[in-house]
Amino acid sequence: MNRVEREKLKWRCRRGLLELDIVLARYLVRHPEDGELAELLDLPDNDLWDIVAGRSDEYAPHLRQVVARLRAA
Repeated sequence: MNRVEREKLKWRCRRGLLELDIVLARYLVRHPEDGELAELLDLPDNDLWDIVAGRSDEYAPHLRQVVARLRAA
């Protein structure tokens, strides 16, 4: 992942929910080049927050590891 792609990913992590902003900012510090995160960022804020908070398992199975890392962030 090049610098421009990392900056785009960082920008997409800016969300309307403060809770998501905090979790995603922490995540990017630890995993700055995780391109799989981009697929989750296509979700609406409330759906993404439910996944991160562990209230929903409505995501593609191949994203299981990303979700586990987000939940641990």
